[in-house]
Amino acid sequence: MTAVNLARAIVRAPVCDPQLPEVALKTPKLPTWVIPLVVLALVLVVLAYGGRAMQHTLVYHPSRAPLPSAASTLPGAEEVRLTTDDGLTLTSWFVPPATDARGQAVLFAHGNAGALADRAGLAWDLANRGFAVLMLGYRGFAENPGTPSEAGLVLDALAAQRQLAARGYAAADTIYLGESIGTGVVVGLAALEPPGGLVLRSPFTSLWDVGTTLVPVPSAVRFLLDKNEYPLARQIAGLESAVIVLHGTADEIVPTEQSVAVALAAPNLVREIAIEGARHNDAIWQGALVADAVVEVGDQIRAQG
Repeated sequence: MTAVNLARAIVRAPVCDPQLPEVALKTPKLPTWVIPLVVLALVLVVLAYGGRAMQHTLVYHPSRAPLPSAASTLPGAEEVRLTTDDGLTLTSWFVPPATDARGQAVLFAHGNAGALADRAGLAWDLANRGFAVLMLGYRGFAENPGTPSEAGLVLDALAAQRQLAARGYAAADTIYLGESIGTGVVVGLAALEPPGGLVLRSPFTSLWDVGTTLVPVPSAVRFLLDKNEYPLARQIAGLESAVIVLHGTADEIVPTEQSVAVALAAPNLVREIAIEGARHNDAIWQGALVADAVVEVGDQIRAQG
């Protein structure tokens, strides 16, 4: 047989292909409990992000409208630049004493929807009573950079306190004045830098407590919410500063019993002032009533000093 014929024979020869046993490929089945667990996890993630976004929207209502100049709003006032520990530069207003300087300052923290220009009347009233006033401009408000949060606003207030100290007003000679969410800011600051005194208008025991009176949320999902706590009642219990609490008996935002609870928790309560029929944003809170309370705390600081 020639080599060519041999090659043809090899090509034509049947290939011996041993039979392999058939193997059935089976897709493993997941336990019946796995799919509901995955669905629940996805729901919790959505709730966490959605809940936090909703909470932030409910808590903070910053106006982004540009501020007028301080001097055009308040005689002698000036813009100051505060530098926070996390690197933000914030515009705030400083109002010097208009007459008979007391040697005391007020660090003023407004509410969650306030603006510096809206509080000019109260600042002017305080300046006319001899106080230097630093009106804190929050991060994320007006043209200030950043996003408001509990930790962030306390850093803002800490920068404001340093500005007052640089101007000769030590914390011991300063009254921290807060309204609504601002009470949480100044009490948080006081836990870091205790002042001579505090005036708290419409304070709440904690953000969770006041929030659940407005939007009921099961306590089982509290862990889904963000870290805005503002635990006023707990923090103020550890402060020795002189305190006055003001609130309205018809407050539709902060239940009056929460303001009472904050007053009761303060070890050095000077007075609790309840205004019959007053609501959360009534004009009464922007005038002599609050300024008189600041004077009373200032006099108490002098008496204790």
